[in-house]
Amino acid sequence: MKISVKDSQRLSGIFTPNLVPLDSKGNINENELGRYIDWLIERGVHGLFPNGSSGEFTRFTREERLRIGTIVLDRAQGRVPVLVCAVEEESTRETIRLCERYHELGARAAVILPPYYFKVPSEGVYAWCREIAIHSPIDIVLYNIPLFASPIEGAVVKRLADECPRIIGIKDSSGDLTHMMRMIAAIRPSRPDFSFMTGWDMVLLPMLLMGCDGGTNSSSGVFPELMVSLYNETIAGRLEQARELQFRLLTLVDAMFLGLPFPEGFRTALNLRGFNFGKGRQNLSPAQVKDIELRRGQLKKLMKTVEKI
Repeated sequence: MKISVKDSQRLSGIFTPNLVPLDSKGNINENELGRYIDWLIERGVHGLFPNGSSGEFTRFTREERLRIGTIVLDRAQGRVPVLVCAVEEESTRETIRLCERYHELGARAAVILPPYYFKVPSEGVYAWCREIAIHSPIDIVLYNIPLFASPIEGAVVKRLADECPRIIGIKDSSGDLTHMMRMIAAIRPSRPDFSFMTGWDMVLLPMLLMGCDGGTNSSSGVFPELMVSLYNETIAGRLEQARELQFRLLTLVDAMFLGLPFPEGFRTALNLRGFNFGKGRQNLSPAQVKDIELRRGQLKKLMKTVEKI
């Protein structure tokens, strides 16, 4: 039995939070970034998500983040929708200006993150998101990542969805299935166009089964064919195949993530896939460098499971 997650106006599928390759001087490797974007689109991702956590937005300047967004939009050429993170040091004024710029460049929507240094209560998160939404010329996707930023509670999402038609969805990276279910139950009846995307790779299958529209997952930036297949198998109702892919993904994510500074394991895996992502901007200790080298061999063996898809 097929699972319906699509509405004619709703974002759905796998949106990739792309990593950013760097050259030998630590600058953005624009040619490699363009090649990488082509590679992702050719392997079937449904959209792109630059300047997210995988894109290490905190390690780039405002100008660099804008340049990354511009490169991705130019390279995509409308082949897939692009949701660009508009993160501007906790300033609503500057975030709105960035939304205006991404609107001019042709982004499908801007993604906004609540305050992530000074934690604020739910009423403050509501006021923050509403201020941006009512002044933005481009659609808005909320980004809930409570591990690093002020959480967007379900009641706040419901209130914003009711009051701000410009807000069209949420990327929820809490990994909390119950939280996602409650949001879907509360919002979907009145906002069928509102999209629910999970940022937690390891629970994509159960999230889709409970009504989530898709994923914005770091793993899709390394193994796009696996993530797209997992999504397609689930939507088609081929759950045995989908379950096998979900467990395969878990093994790969553990190898890239556990014990390593994020996203260095993902960068290592991409280098094994034929790219030159260079050295990241995060300083690493000798022990961390050694651990990454040891993990490289493990990842190389695991790559064979992706090649069979």
